[in-house]
Amino acid sequence: MADLTWWRESRFGMFIHWGLYALPAGQWNGKPVSGLGEWVLRNGQIPLDEYEALAGQFNPARFDAEAWVALAAAAGMKYLVITAKHHDGFAMYHSPCNPFNIVDATPFGRDPMAELAEACRRHGLRLCFYYSQAQDWHAPGGAGHWEEAGGTPWWSQTVEADRFAQYLEEKVKPQVRELLTQYGPIGLIWFDTPVVISREQSESLGDLVHSLQPDCLVSGRVGHDVGDYGSLGDNQIPLGPVSGDWETPATLNDTWGYRSDDHHWKTTRELLHLLVELASKGVNYLLNVGPTALGEIPGPSTELLRAVGRWMDVNGDAIYGTSASPFAAEFEWGRVTVRGDRLYLLVTEWQPEIEILGLQTPVDRAWLLAQPEEDLLFAETHDFGLSRYALRLALPEAAPDADVSVIALQLTGPPEIDETLWQRADGRIVLPGYLAERHVGSDIDGALAATRTGSLSNWRDTRDSLSWRFGNHVAGKYDVRVVLCSPWQEKPAPTGQTVRGEVAGQVVSGTLDAETPVTSPRSQYFPEHATSLGSVTLEAGADQVLRLAAVTIPDGAPLHLAAVELVPVG
Repeated sequence: MADLTWWRESRFGMFIHWGLYALPAGQWNGKPVSGLGEWVLRNGQIPLDEYEALAGQFNPARFDAEAWVALAAAAGMKYLVITAKHHDGFAMYHSPCNPFNIVDATPFGRDPMAELAEACRRHGLRLCFYYSQAQDWHAPGGAGHWEEAGGTPWWSQTVEADRFAQYLEEKVKPQVRELLTQYGPIGLIWFDTPVVISREQSESLGDLVHSLQPDCLVSGRVGHDVGDYGSLGDNQIPLGPVSGDWETPATLNDTWGYRSDDHHWKTTRELLHLLVELASKGVNYLLNVGPTALGEIPGPSTELLRAVGRWMDVNGDAIYGTSASPFAAEFEWGRVTVRGDRLYLLVTEWQPEIEILGLQTPVDRAWLLAQPEEDLLFAETHDFGLSRYALRLALPEAAPDADVSVIALQLTGPPEIDETLWQRADGRIVLPGYLAERHVGSDIDGALAATRTGSLSNWRDTRDSLSWRFGNHVAGKYDVRVVLCSPWQEKPAPTGQTVRGEVAGQVVSGTLDAETPVTSPRSQYFPEHATSLGSVTLEAGADQVLRLAAVTIPDGAPLHLAAVELVPVG
């Protein structure tokens, strides 16, 4: 097994999608092509000979490996993953085994990967390669080969097993061997979209990588869960801490490869919130840039990454080498990471005082990373009646950073946490789906299995139910809301399920809909919606129980649960 220590400590890397597809830049014959820029060959139905002709025009004369790597380093990124071969089959390096490559087929005639390898060594970044091992629209036998696939959707592509096996042996493995023998030590191979590949073939690719470079990691997208770490969906943010090692590939705008008409850039604030959101869940953040056909990283990308780098210069200790938050639930004011006996509070919603519930280990000192010489005042309390631990921190009137400010807490030892789901300072009681106790029907095995991405999905059986234990210190009336999360990018979760909730002897019920959107770091790409089931009245208590049962689940509409929330009324 390869050593993941460097990868776990890095937390932040640069993804680069660059290839022939940068020339059409999302258009063909003067018309926009639907889908992402690097999919222009397939989505634009471009004949192979016409796409091949692009190589004769590809001359990225402004490519500067030193500038690219220096930008990644300035942004605080620790590794760089670049598309050595995407689904279009074109190698962006010198591939002796196949002439469809940047050195042999273009007027540029240089090997950018060799230049990037040297620049990465100078700046101390790990060079890594993306390689599309199954989809290859250009090579016969590759999944989705333009002349064979027709209109078959990429996720259900078929290809004759023997033809694919031949493609794997004659193109994929020789090119993987080239990538691991021509450029020195490589951090990882980022495989993608396994589609038709068999488990045995995925394992053989992983074995090949490790035989050539034992310390080179293999991404989970090699297929069949045989990689060294897992890859979440594009732009995906889990709802809670994940089990194992995971990474999220994400975009600065809406496109991976360069697209001239995509100006939907995220703000610095959005990027930082995504960075801390993922770090607080123990997930690496692989942030993409799409260089132009001339070899330049677009100006807005450069400006955004430099802004993130300025934040990392001050607050990087809260990201690098940290682990997921030790708290069961999240806080309304921001997120938490941990390293040893030090907690980092990444405050996204600045306020005069913040409260941390459940921390049992005493705090020795508190300070802002931006003002390390000045201590913050804090008070620790323990309500013995409710067994409720609370830490309150008094904050300066102005936040050191308008986007995310970081507080360091030096503890007297490793953090010990009371995992009771306590009512938050804003009054809400949030019961995450991933923390539910699952009561499974007698003849159903794992119907409500928690996914590896921190959500509760595919609830299909009405004999199953969920329950949560929680504490609230304020008596009163609460609105009970069920929050659904979509498992699909930019598509709403299925609705129409009827559920029944019971708490403190009171019953509420309703049919789930998509009428009330919920704003969260995840919802830009994976929409969330809340449905009110009605209100209940609660006395203060430390051992409350809410149970949620599914009354009806329509065919084709499994329930994807993010959380149940109790929101104060009035």
